[in-house]
Amino acid sequence: MHEVLRNILLGITLAAPIGPSGVAIIQNGLRGGFWRAFQTAIGVIMADITYLLIVFFGLASFISYPVMKISIWSLGALVLVYLGVESIRESRRKVDFETSPLLTARNPLLAGYLVNISNPIAVVWWVGIYGSLLGAASYGDGKLDALLRSSTILVGILMWHTNVSFLTHWGKRLLNETSARYISIIAGFILILFGIRFGYYAILTGFGNPGI
Repeated sequence: MHEVLRNILLGITLAAPIGPSGVAIIQNGLRGGFWRAFQTAIGVIMADITYLLIVFFGLASFISYPVMKISIWSLGALVLVYLGVESIRESRRKVDFETSPLLTARNPLLAGYLVNISNPIAVVWWVGIYGSLLGAASYGDGKLDALLRSSTILVGILMWHTNVSFLTHWGKRLLNETSARYISIIAGFILILFGIRFGYYAILTGFGNPGI
């Protein structure tokens, strides 16, 4: 249960900073309400599932090797710390929820999928972070169980995007620059803490203690 809650929290903090996917959801929500925003969120999640399956089937056969675990956890730590610092730094920038081609997208589900699947950082994000979760969950478990347990990160991502879709019903009074700034700062610090944790796992594995 602790592992599941940890993964859900990680999913929430990863989805919280206002990036291309978050902006697409908010834009479509401000234009068409909850249902349009939620469709965009589902498209974003579908892209995440695509990456999840690619990483899982690419790494599952090698994840039990200590060298691979150290490499993946180290990469995950670097990616998380980088995303955390960027989230805090980007909180100072103006976020424009109004002007974007996505506002005129006829298919919000497809728009959400395309904006997330074409995000270059998503590749590194899933290899480093999901690979790290897979390494932790697969220790002593079967592949299917490892997939199910580690993929609970998607629950956190879905929870956050669903809540954002609901909030778009009330418009900019709740989703404005100030709220986006505070969300990015808080999420950034939490991501950095997760990065330190993954780095600690890499050190433990390096000293012959792969248990979590």
